Amino acid sequence: MLTSMSAVLDWAEERGCAAAAFDTPNLELLLAAIAAAEARNEPVIIQHAQLHEHETSIDVIGPVMVARAKAARVPVCVMLDHGEDLDYVKRALDLGFSAIMIDGSQLPYQENVALTRAAVELARRYGADVEAEIGFTTGHEGLEDADDDRENVYTDPAQAARFVADTGIDALAASVGTVHGFYQADPQLDLDRIAELKRVCGVPLVMHGGSGLSREDTRAAIAAGIRKINYFSYMSNAGVRAVEALIAESHPKYFHALANAATKAMQADAEAAMDMFSMAPSA
Repeated sequence: MLTSMSAVLDWAEERGCAAAAFDTPNLELLLAAIAAAEARNEPVIIQHAQLHEHETSIDVIGPVMVARAKAARVPVCVMLDHGEDLDYVKRALDLGFSAIMIDGSQLPYQENVALTRAAVELARRYGADVEAEIGFTTGHEGLEDADDDRENVYTDPAQAARFVADTGIDALAASVGTVHGFYQADPQLDLDRIAELKRVCGVPLVMHGGSGLSREDTRAAIAAGIRKINYFSYMSNAGVRAVEALIAESHPKYFHALANAATKAMQADAEAAMDMFSMAPSA
């Protein structure tokens, strides 16, 4: 069933866990993410990032995301990830997305506030929730390696609290030591900063760059206050590795065999990520 971001994050807060948010720029990733959530009987957030527009247009994948969410046996939020401008945000809302993220994190503070306020006003007309970012999580989904500038990966809690108050957002993406994409160096999570952000901001905290974190680091970040974790790169790569193995083993002649193998592997990876985010005792 289609649900809101706030409903999913309320579920996470009640359980002291983090909700999984999977970018799904193609059908195989989308099917894998929802199948993983159904297998675990947990809510999930599926996302389309504006930077994936060149891979699959939101006008193509967006209606499929909404339809699959409505048909799912678990609550599914359909969300725009890293929306860069209001026109694209409106495209997502017109398609039926129940949440959007507006990303003005690379702008000066007042320009970020102005863009985010406008996005909030627009989303409210559709009954949609809004996530925004203060501070800058480096890297880029879809690149081979993530940039990692240690001087630029931490959000200031006082500025973050001001940003939440100035914009009226429903969730805050904070820079706490992770990067997008594949890591070139071990992440340096600032757990005390996460705890302080949770204390002063008053909205659920989101961690981007969830792929590649150790189980221990992920659990520690959740215990400190993270309630939504964006996860894409390693899940997508699991599909690549499954296709490579199938080709090496049996040289299939039809593409659907490759697509099915990738979907199965990506579902398994998504289930493992959701298990890690659940805070359930380790087996």
